[in-house]
Amino acid sequence: MKLSQFKFNLPESLIAHTPAENRDEARLMVLDRKTGAIEHKIFKDILGYFEEHDVMILNNTKVFPARMYGNKEKTGATIEVFLLRELNNELRLWDVLVDPARKIRVGNKLYFGDDDLLVAEVVDNTTSRGRTIRFLFDGTDEEFRRNIEILGETPLPKYIKRKATPEDKERYQTIYAKKEGAVAAPTAGLHFSRELMKRLELKGIEFAEVTLHVGLGTFRPVEVEDLTKHKMDSEQFIIEQKAADIVNRGIENKRRICAVGTTSMRAIESAVSANHTLKATSDWTSKFIFPPYDFSIANSMVTNFHTPESTLLMMIAAFGGYENVMNAYEVAVKEKYRFYSYGDAMLII
Repeated sequence: MKLSQFKFNLPESLIAHTPAENRDEARLMVLDRKTGAIEHKIFKDILGYFEEHDVMILNNTKVFPARMYGNKEKTGATIEVFLLRELNNELRLWDVLVDPARKIRVGNKLYFGDDDLLVAEVVDNTTSRGRTIRFLFDGTDEEFRRNIEILGETPLPKYIKRKATPEDKERYQTIYAKKEGAVAAPTAGLHFSRELMKRLELKGIEFAEVTLHVGLGTFRPVEVEDLTKHKMDSEQFIIEQKAADIVNRGIENKRRICAVGTTSMRAIESAVSANHTLKATSDWTSKFIFPPYDFSIANSMVTNFHTPESTLLMMIAAFGGYENVMNAYEVAVKEKYRFYSYGDAMLII
């Protein structure tokens, strides 16, 4: 398929800049992928679409406060440093993006916090904006992490043109987040409240937790018309045996298997065994899913509404059917659903 086939008109006013007042009271569009039929619900109504022993696959990655602001030595210029991933724990080496990049060269030092709580030295250029930095810190790992927590901000996507608030620290994180490593939230999961999780549990729905550490590549635009030529950024994922067993039991018993979010879907589709079951795996994936594509594990999914020409929309179209999904998006715009990370949700069954 071609990039231009995923264009649609999205009014700026429909991009959500703040979350719904209550997690489980965002709107929910339900799309039947066999018939194309659409229902309009509230997210907590999702309870009515699942029965005992159905399985929900959740991405338990945890967003860390990846956006920091430091001052360059001598000039004192303010530099945004976006932590991408830790390369070496002992040496405290990190892959980062810097802005403005033209001011930051190998050998420069950056000072963070009023009392220079952390100091970092630039040790390598990786891309035009990318750098490798080493934090010069002699304390324990626990102390280092605490300082990152103090100095870092919730890494809201750039399109949200406001400063992160204390509310974002809680709301740009799923309630089941456990394993730190993401620089963007697995946003479909943001709609699950503790009360809704408890109600699903009481109904007998089983939860299989996987981990995929979401990187900034999730926001990277596709710049080629021929989708076969697009390369996805690699993201680390982990699927433990316990999760694989829960999912495979569900497959065997012909239950509804629901991937909560494109990140969960990407993880499980990167760990399919020869007999089309889920296998325990720890690896990196650069899998790019776009139509046509045969899915092996999930037969339903929860997702947010995505922007035009995004890889996320392409995956949804592959799962729900291109015509069904593009029609549903037309309806979503007409009905003023809220789009993107803090937006409303879609259940595809």
